[in-house]
Parts: sequence; structure tokens; C-alpha cells
Amino acid sequence: MNAMPEDHRSRTRRPGGAAGLAALAGLAVLAGASTMLVTLVAAPGSWLLGYVSEAGTAGRPLAVAYRSGLVLLAAGVALLGLALRPTSRPVAALLGVAAFLASVSGVVPCTNQCPLPPFEPTTVSDVVHTVASIIGMVVLAGVMAIVAFSSLLRPSTSARFRPDLFRPAERRLSAVAVLVTVPLGATLGLAMLLIGRGPVSAIVERLALFVAVSWLVGMAHLTLLRSSVKIEPWKERNPSHSPDRSKTESPSWSDVSPS
Repeated sequence: MNAMPEDHRSRTRRPGGAAGLAALAGLAVLAGASTMLVTLVAAPGSWLLGYVSEAGTAGRPLAVAYRSGLVLLAAGVALLGLALRPTSRPVAALLGVAAFLASVSGVVPCTNQCPLPPFEPTTVSDVVHTVASIIGMVVLAGVMAIVAFSSLLRPSTSARFRPDLFRPAERRLSAVAVLVTVPLGATLGLAMLLIGRGPVSAIVERLALFVAVSWLVGMAHLTLLRSSVKIEPWKERNPSHSPDRSKTESPSWSDVSPS
């Protein structure tokens, strides 16, 4: 029997190290998001008003905790990228970019109430924080789309740039996430430009962040399962390779003519 090609053998399942990275990624994202949620709920006033980033502005009692939670979440995104690197380097690279932008949002907070043009005067830190947050979410949505529609890429595409080895569960999760994230993101962008700070932008922003965190935790969980199970991932059945039963079945007694 011929040995399995090295490239195929290395891609039949993710290396064991990916399981540990995926577990750490899921825990980091969950812990970071939980910390951010606690700071939002503990802040004075309704936690459904204003931007989420307002919890990290100077003067807030839990500002440091909020920013630490955001940086921890960014670390989880980076770890997920490392866990997915054996499957798709482009996806891993984009997750690294999203992690960097999320960490910038955590390190560079906005000022009080996160003022944005054209409604309020804005500082440099406000612009940096907002741009990093928006681009980070756009990149993350792009990763969702790549994973969701990876099976549509042509088979002739270079294996290095073909993230088509994601399992159906990962593709379905990503498809749902991107189909929800895109309209939420568009609504949030229009609300920020046309309405500004208010309950509409606050609620839509929280919904978009909930979807993003759910996708990250879900992908980490599925990656952990795939890396832990020591079996070859399922493949689509190819009818052309299935044996012809008419050629393999032995003839019945009724088919044998008497001598």
C-alpha cells in the first residue's frame, strides 16, 4: 500500500497542539467578554445606553477591568488564529489582524461618552479607538465569510490558499454568524452616522458583539473537538469511487442456468 502524501496526511486532522490552543482561545474569549459584561452592568445608569467602550473611559470605576477584558478577548482571537493555522493560513492571518485591532481598542480608550463626528468634537484617541474597533469587526466578519463559503472555492486553487477543509459544522456556524453580522454592522454604521449616540446604536452594537463572541467561542469549541478526536475528518463520498455492486455481488442460484 502506498503511503499517504505528506500534505494530505498533515491536513487530515489538526495537530494535537491545536487542541490546547483552541481550549485556551475559548476560555480567553469567554473570560474577556464576561469581564466586559460585568463592567457594563456595574456601571451607573442603564447598561443598554451608550457605546460599550464607554465602560473603559477614564474616570469610570471599572475602566481598567473593562480594558483588561478587551485585551484578554483579543488574546483569545489570536490563539484561535494559531489553532486554525494548520487548516488555513489566510484565516489565521486575518484573525491575527483582528486580534491586533481589538488590542488597540483596549489599549487606546475613547474619552467620555466616546464622541464621534459629525455630532460632537472628537479627539485623536477617539478616532483611533473607533477606527480600530470598526475595522476589527469588518475583518472578523470577513473571516466568517471565508469559512462559511470556503467549500465554493475551485478545486484547482492552491492548497495553501484554500480554506476548504473546514468541517460542515464550522461552515454552518460561520454562515449563520456572517448573515447576522452583516446587517447588524450596516445598521450600526448608519445609526452612528445619522443618529449618533443613543439607544438604537447601543442595542445594535451589543447584538453585533454578542454574535461575534458566540462565533469565536463556537469556533474554538469545534476546533477543540476536531483536534481531540483521533479520526480522519469526514469526506464527501465520491460515487465514481464506490464499488459497482453488480460486479462484486456473487450470482444467486436463480441466475445460474442448469447444466
